[in-house]
Amino acid sequence: MKAAAATPAALAEDAFVLAGRELMPGTVLESTARLGEDVWRLRPAQLQAHERSHILDFRRIPARYRLACKDLCHGLLSGEPPAHEKRPAMSVVRTLFTEHIRFLNWLAERAGPDESAPTLAALTADDLLGYQRFLVKTLPKSHNARSFARVAVRYFWRWRSHLTIDWLSIDPLHVEGWAEPQAPRHARENTTDRVPEQVLGPLVAWSLRFVDLFSPDILAADQEWRAFRDPNRLQGTGDPGAARSVLAAFLDDHVARNKPLPGRNGVVNVYFVATKLGIARHSIERNQELVDAAVDVVGVSSHTTFDTPISVELDGRAWIDGFATNHNDPDSVARLARHLQVACYVVIAYLSGMRDSEVKHLRRGSVRIERDTDGIAYRWKVNSLAFKGENDPRGVPATWVVGEPVTRAIGVLEALHPPEVDHLFARLGHGPGSKPSSATTALTNTSTNIQLNILVTWINTFCARHDRVDVIPDVKGQVWHLHTRQFRRTLAWFIARQPGGAIAGAVQYRHHGIQMFEGYAGTSEAGFRAEVESEQALARGEHLMTMIDAHEHHHLGGPAATEAAQRLDELGDQALYQGKVVLDRHRLLRIMKKNDPGVYPGEYITCVHDHTKALCERAKRGRSEGLPDHGGCQPFACRNVALTSENTAALHKEIRRLDARLATSPPLPPLLHHRVLSRRNEIDVFLIRNALPDEPHASS
Repeated sequence: MKAAAATPAALAEDAFVLAGRELMPGTVLESTARLGEDVWRLRPAQLQAHERSHILDFRRIPARYRLACKDLCHGLLSGEPPAHEKRPAMSVVRTLFTEHIRFLNWLAERAGPDESAPTLAALTADDLLGYQRFLVKTLPKSHNARSFARVAVRYFWRWRSHLTIDWLSIDPLHVEGWAEPQAPRHARENTTDRVPEQVLGPLVAWSLRFVDLFSPDILAADQEWRAFRDPNRLQGTGDPGAARSVLAAFLDDHVARNKPLPGRNGVVNVYFVATKLGIARHSIERNQELVDAAVDVVGVSSHTTFDTPISVELDGRAWIDGFATNHNDPDSVARLARHLQVACYVVIAYLSGMRDSEVKHLRRGSVRIERDTDGIAYRWKVNSLAFKGENDPRGVPATWVVGEPVTRAIGVLEALHPPEVDHLFARLGHGPGSKPSSATTALTNTSTNIQLNILVTWINTFCARHDRVDVIPDVKGQVWHLHTRQFRRTLAWFIARQPGGAIAGAVQYRHHGIQMFEGYAGTSEAGFRAEVESEQALARGEHLMTMIDAHEHHHLGGPAATEAAQRLDELGDQALYQGKVVLDRHRLLRIMKKNDPGVYPGEYITCVHDHTKALCERAKRGRSEGLPDHGGCQPFACRNVALTSENTAALHKEIRRLDARLATSPPLPPLLHHRVLSRRNEIDVFLIRNALPDEPHASS
């Protein structure tokens, strides 16, 4: 091994630290950070539009270790990785740097002001164990945080062959006591909370209300706001007489309509009036007597609003009094435009199942509609970029099949941004703080989380002001904190359970689930199918455990009744702990993954899956998704059929429905009558042949 004797001269201070990274379009390498600088800006190489702009601030590293840390970070960013190592993502480099700050400051503080801090190469096993004890003390409740902190330290060993300043001379993994026992397995499972139904219902309803009802008014106000900001609107002083005439006409109109003059802080909003009329502000000041005379008659409004007419009514009145010009006002164009944008996010994220990064990379023209020969739309698709599981940091093109509400939300976003803005979730230009870069970047995850919860506050304030009951309620006495990750998780839960109900107007989850599966079948590494299948297995497991607990599995009918009872007995044995059935979500999911009984309850039959006996093509190929309600089931002939009391009740109900059709007046056409009667008799014979134990057959 080489000695840690290299001098700082081994590092070229003018080296570009991002030389080995792909840069954003339009960025030249010469404009990026150099090794000699103490602050490295990583944004030029952050290719995902929604990422926060990262920096590496080496001023936070003790001077003793600064060059060594720069050496490592330069290698991570642009160096050739050592054997068996991969170049980390930009976000990972930034997170590692945070842990390097923690570790190197601990070393410097531990040495004290009167001692020379040791080199990394001089650190012993006792030193490393001292840092581990420090982590346990400062991060006592976070196993994962301590684990990553140790991983970051070990980079000074893993990349030692490419470092020139200082590095660890021992592998921390070989130090007894450095590592900790692994966290329990369930800690690595998906623990993201789903949005509770009592929150989700009104949230989606209000989001659709913004998209479908409020958006025309907000978009019109947005256009008026943009017109006000047009630098060509103000014509200058011009002819003083002409300016006085324009002002007088404006004031006379307000007096005639008994409408207060636009106000701000108790006085006339001179800036607004001047901009609206296209005259200079001093033209108003020179004609103050006209303004004062009008104020004496009609007064001054408490705040200034745009002239945008309100076209939408709610509860028999305009949904808003007007759009305030001051961005700090709750009903300002700036705030309501942001509420509209995040409402579109709710609709898209929840009704598509896309990840936050995938939603944030939606661009203009991303919608594709397929129509039948009559021109009627029957399928809606959106294109974006997928990142998870992909090797290209720029993302790969992907397509999602969605419902029509998603495309309506995308259309609203396209109208909300000026034509030159391509990303639909770019920061809006209202109010202070908007930057030119907003046109090419998207809102960060943190920004969207903040806006989601601000939207909830606005909704509840609006409901309180107008005595509405469709508030977004607290959960267990606390405000539910929304997060972007929760929407995908919640959609998976609903699709898995297929409740058949409607949220906010009429998206039927069973139908929408088919669209979602179709869309994600073409997205590599999307993971959504696995998430939904996991939820389906859990829901099925809960149903089967309820049957077992009530001993219903010993009272089945049908050719597969005995096999079903045996399989469910075995499942029940797996769930026993000290003589009792003890199941939490994680344990049940593990049992279903390891010992799935292959029993699939349906509306009319229960499928006891055995592909060697199956008649439907899906089951013959060993596939189980959708069983038994997938449309290809042949229940009257298949030997995989078992019947529960719920199944027989549904079949008896179907017989009564067919009897009602046969008794209609006028009579059914002969061919249709024959088909309905044959179907009715087929079900009747099936029930007689497969009656449940101790259950008398009744076909009517």
